[in-house]
Amino acid sequence: MNYYAVLDVGGSAIKYALMDETGGFIEKSSLPTPKASLALFIDTIGGIVDKFKETYPLTGLAVSMPGAVNVESGIIEGITALPYIHGPNMKELLQSRTGLPVELENDANCAGLAEGWIGAAKDVNDFLCLVIGTGVGGAVVLNKEIRHGKNGFAGEFGYMIMEGYLGSNPVETYSSLAAVGGLIKQVAKRKNLEPEALTGKIIFEMAEKGDVDVQDEIEKFMRRLAVGIYNLKFILDPEKILIGGAISHREGFIEKINETLQQMKYESEGLTVKVERCQFGNDSNLIGALHHFLQRQKDFPLISEDVEQIL
Repeated sequence: MNYYAVLDVGGSAIKYALMDETGGFIEKSSLPTPKASLALFIDTIGGIVDKFKETYPLTGLAVSMPGAVNVESGIIEGITALPYIHGPNMKELLQSRTGLPVELENDANCAGLAEGWIGAAKDVNDFLCLVIGTGVGGAVVLNKEIRHGKNGFAGEFGYMIMEGYLGSNPVETYSSLAAVGGLIKQVAKRKNLEPEALTGKIIFEMAEKGDVDVQDEIEKFMRRLAVGIYNLKFILDPEKILIGGAISHREGFIEKINETLQQMKYESEGLTVKVERCQFGNDSNLIGALHHFLQRQKDFPLISEDVEQIL
């Protein structure tokens, strides 16, 4: 049995786990993401790996990262809450610190890989995975492989323009209208509240207590979300469309989206568009990062003689 250190790096926390090659967890925990410097970030990860090495022989380090991750070069582009990760070669830095082969992948892509490996999409070849959070991220999986696109932005569904494209109003994207962050913004504007005072949970509680304004904004939110899903279905016609993120676990959420999608169907002979909930919650990025590592190492073994001596 081989063992791996696996990390899910977020803007506020690093989730980390010791896992085996089947995707099983041996131990897992989390700690705050260092904000001060890249050096502290690298050393923090090195410390996690060093601790695991005390009790298990590690085969590699698999990492889920925010941003447009170039899996070939190890450089992360785009804009995230961790500016210091953009520019340096993160793969080389982590390999140098840990003495292990390292593989990096985008966090939303990792969520998709987890579902395709041992989750809700394990029995299909082509699927989309949308992760609804502060923004809308996701993954395009065709023939069981993540499609990154020429510039690494495939699956960045949140950039789709939804409203304001004729120039009369500010441009609104899928993320600004159909993510939890967008819902918060819309409710705050309508109720004359500070966005910082709201969360998705608070908004749904307001609706459940009978706030008709909030109920109306949630209805608009659901329809906007459904519009994007409907369009994506007709662009790629995947076997499945999965929805992830904390909001996907709300009771009745998936059912409401499917009801809205059914109402949008304009021809009786047209495609049936429906979504399913992602199987994995907070562990999806860890599971997907490990699967990505196993895929990459199978096709592109990166363990050099020097690293083998260290191991």
